[in-house]
Amino acid sequence: MTVIDVVGIGADGWDGLAPASRDAVAAAEVLFGSPRQLDSVPVDVTPPAGRRVSWPTPLLPSLRSTLEEHADRRRCVLASGDPMFHGIGATLARLLGADALRVFSHPSSVSLACARLGWSLPDVEVVSLVARDPAIVLPALHPSARLVLLSEDDTSPVSVATLLRENGFGDARLTVLECLGGSAERVRSATAEDWQADDVDPLNLIAVDVPGDGPHRTRNPGLPDDAYSGDGQLTKREVRALTLTALDPSPGERLWDVGGGSGSIAIEWMRTHPRCRADTFERVADRALTIAANARALGVPGLTIHDAAPAAFTNAPTPDAIFVGGGATAPGMLEACWAALRPGGRIVVNAVTAETEALVFRWYTEKGGTLRRIQIQRAEPVGGFTGWRPQMPVTQWCAAKGQRP
Repeated sequence: MTVIDVVGIGADGWDGLAPASRDAVAAAEVLFGSPRQLDSVPVDVTPPAGRRVSWPTPLLPSLRSTLEEHADRRRCVLASGDPMFHGIGATLARLLGADALRVFSHPSSVSLACARLGWSLPDVEVVSLVARDPAIVLPALHPSARLVLLSEDDTSPVSVATLLRENGFGDARLTVLECLGGSAERVRSATAEDWQADDVDPLNLIAVDVPGDGPHRTRNPGLPDDAYSGDGQLTKREVRALTLTALDPSPGERLWDVGGGSGSIAIEWMRTHPRCRADTFERVADRALTIAANARALGVPGLTIHDAAPAAFTNAPTPDAIFVGGGATAPGMLEACWAALRPGGRIVVNAVTAETEALVFRWYTEKGGTLRRIQIQRAEPVGGFTGWRPQMPVTQWCAAKGQRP
């Protein structure tokens, strides 16, 4: 297979390409890209019309076969901006391998946006809204945050402004940057509260500048209990923070939350990093609906909700960690969890009843790990005074599969 040239091209089209990029496009026998990208390249320096191939829809299922149809010719793929930044270059590298490509970079839209705004690129968090629920922006919001959002289309700015207003960030400043680098470039700003423009070009980015006195909510585990709705089946804030610490999430890892309740453990696992994933298992239909609502309200709409464990385990990808917050005493539950866990994966079980505590003590004896008792007391009014009211103690067993202390 011949090497495929992947050329980044901006809104300024052919005129903005470096000489090496122009040479790669001009040498192509077959040129791939979107209609807009293909139209931006002069016909007198590229293959004839029959050799200009627009991507099929949907793209991914037929991407390999589309390229292989022309494997005997010199091929060039046009990519928006930097091909390796949320672009088709990264997709092709995963599909074909880096050795199959020769990539010609171009300034990304995010680099151009930061140049227009005077923002330091390393200090900016980038969130892609392409084919995603805008609610995924919420975990990235905090005082003094600066975000650049990759828009889905011309409706994205209004959706983001509405999301910010509804979550207490109406004072955040929105800057919508359209057709960056092209002749139709336009930059407009307003607070989320005041944003009203409905004539936005589909090719746009959204910059969000959050004031330093904005609502304080970070990715750290232990959100306030009142951040969740539900029927009271909730791992309380202090125990939740300790539980997430014990689960020890890393970017890209997957959690199973067994006995989801309000979904708090799975939700806060996903909030720790945009690439963390989670599946929750909940047998009560109303609670499953509550979990879905909580997940979107707290910025992780991608949380997957399954029916009761362990029957639904066969439908979920292998987990890196499992939390059991309910149903541990169901026959075969912990055995099924342990069997599903990958080698080296972690399990955390919280027990609040004597029966569950006896069970986890036996598993601790057999499998090792750590066993601890967590007791939280909160100050509450007692008449005209203040006293300590204890919450139910939690016995927590933590272990890694295949590792004894």
